[in-house]
Amino acid sequence: MNRHYYISDDLDELETVEHELEAKGISTEQIHVLSENEAAVEQHHLPEVASFMKQDVVHSGEIGAIIGVVLAALLLGIAYGMGWTETAAGWIPFAFLAVIILGFCTWEGGFFGIQEPNAHFRRFKRLLKHGKHVFFVDVEPEQESILDQVVKQHPRLKLAGTGDGTPHWVVAWQQKWHQFKRTI
Repeated sequence: MNRHYYISDDLDELETVEHELEAKGISTEQIHVLSENEAAVEQHHLPEVASFMKQDVVHSGEIGAIIGVVLAALLLGIAYGMGWTETAAGWIPFAFLAVIILGFCTWEGGFFGIQEPNAHFRRFKRLLKHGKHVFFVDVEPEQESILDQVVKQHPRLKLAGTGDGTPHWVVAWQQKWHQFKRTI
């Protein structure tokens, strides 16, 4: 999926854009509004970015996992090279320690990420502080024309860039989850 970012200072207009996109087949799970005025976003019934996703937990956790894999491989390589795996204990303590190192590095990366804004949203920090709102939509390639049609009807929306969107399988899971919640 592709993500398109737009800047606006008018939540009423963003609410209209959301309704138009949904009417043309783009689901609510594909639409998000990032704002420092969360109460106003909620009042307009706009899909806000979850507070968990405002932080850099996932990205930093991935970096921590990469570091953990390198360190775990280094540990296993040293243990093998030094002949420590040929003792009665064999590979078990080293494999266990490698898993602990991987888990710790991943956890520590995520912990660091809690303290940082999401890497994808850092560029909007100044705009958000000035009361602007970031409206972004994740679309499949075949939905690009729908998005273009709707956005052209709203010239006050300013394109702020594109990027990689949420994977299709995540959006599909979110749609099924919301459908399930509505049935109970």
